[in-house]
Amino acid sequence: MSEVQVNADSLAVKANGGKPIPKFGMRDKIGYAFGDVGTTFVMGVLASFESIYFTNVLGISPAISGTIISLTTLVGAFTDVTVGRMSDVRKLGKKGRFHPWIRVMRWPLVLSLLIMFFPVVRSFSMPAKIAYIGFASIFYAASLSGFNIPYGSLAAAISSDPDDRTSLSIYRTVGSTIGAGGTGFIIPYIVYTTAKDGSQILSGDRLFLCSIGCVVIAMICYTIMYTLTTERVLVEHKDRVKASTLVASLFKDKALISFLVAELVIVCSTSFTSFLTTYLFTVYYHSKEALSIALLFNYAEAILLSPFAKFLSKRFGKKEVVSISLFAASAIYLVIYLVKVSSPWIYLVLSFFTALCFSMFNIMVWAFMTDIIDYHQFSTGLREDGTIFSVNMFGRKMAQTAMGILSGLSLTYIGYQASSTGSTMQSQSVLDGLYTLATMVPCVLMLVGALILTFWFPLSKKKLSEVAAKLKVLNKSES
Repeated sequence: MSEVQVNADSLAVKANGGKPIPKFGMRDKIGYAFGDVGTTFVMGVLASFESIYFTNVLGISPAISGTIISLTTLVGAFTDVTVGRMSDVRKLGKKGRFHPWIRVMRWPLVLSLLIMFFPVVRSFSMPAKIAYIGFASIFYAASLSGFNIPYGSLAAAISSDPDDRTSLSIYRTVGSTIGAGGTGFIIPYIVYTTAKDGSQILSGDRLFLCSIGCVVIAMICYTIMYTLTTERVLVEHKDRVKASTLVASLFKDKALISFLVAELVIVCSTSFTSFLTTYLFTVYYHSKEALSIALLFNYAEAILLSPFAKFLSKRFGKKEVVSISLFAASAIYLVIYLVKVSSPWIYLVLSFFTALCFSMFNIMVWAFMTDIIDYHQFSTGLREDGTIFSVNMFGRKMAQTAMGILSGLSLTYIGYQASSTGSTMQSQSVLDGLYTLATMVPCVLMLVGALILTFWFPLSKKKLSEVAAKLKVLNKSES
């Protein structure tokens, strides 16, 4: 074996400046949550306003702006893997393996947000604008990888206990929800102005000022996260693992491969559902009121499930709880399709329960990844936290990119007619096709995801206990 395992406790003490390592507790959970609060304040602004800023403020065509955004996602997928590998092979630094990355990369990440919305760009020629946002988007993608991959990998280094990792995943989800709520509900009231004809106009100046505010909030959150969290599971890489050896070990990792396939299917389902939600409530049901409530589900359900997620996971196991939840979501979608719900409010109630079911996966996903990192070491002897986490993120981004293309093609397939006047009127055949897409696609994909987790993914509650027991001895991490 090319990697020499050494006492993780002594490494952790050394990385902590010689100070005793505190026990895992609320400090770590709150600190880790603040990391996602900060990142979501950066990512949320871009997710909500990047596209419309390109088209409505800079005047760039939707085709060009959409191409740039898609290419940026692809670039980010590859920079994720690069950063993941670099974070694994670099020597341990102050506070561990991942904290040094977080300390440094938070600066370019927040700077990338300001660069994106810099006001002077509006005076550029059109070719210069396109070149500028192309550079800014790539800089953002690389900066996000440099921060987010070490941050995501950090959870596996904070504690070796599966229940602790579940807590970190839950707190991270809550942190993301808080950040998304701040950017999704407060900022729109600030950045839009009302024209004389009543139309809403995005103000580039206000958006830039809001970006400055978000940067300040993000940096405060990152400082809290950096200060409160502690790396306890550390492995010194005495010799660099050959790329061929690493790749071979990844392809042989049943837990990683099966979960990656399941996650691709589930992410495609949730992305597709999110994409069609606006069309379904505005075009099929003609109810913007129901739409506004439906958009709250992504935030509300994470909060509702969080108090119960750890108990359910500890009692029954993550794999078991998430699989059952996905089966339930698929069944509810099938019922909605068969019944042909005519009331937007009844559909809203039923979709609340579907979202509640698949939200369990979103809450647990980061805990799954830390379990997979442990299983990789358990089965291969290699501890490659950053690499495995980045491979997962690569898959997620590829799925999101693919669904961004397929979502538009699906509307074209059913004959959806675009309009430059804001009209939502469509033929009955298009409406029927829209309803079928919105119900049967997630029904099938959720079912496939549940089947993969149930019959292919190996990390049951019993198996995880076996893995944790072996690694506790192997790493000598905790008494």
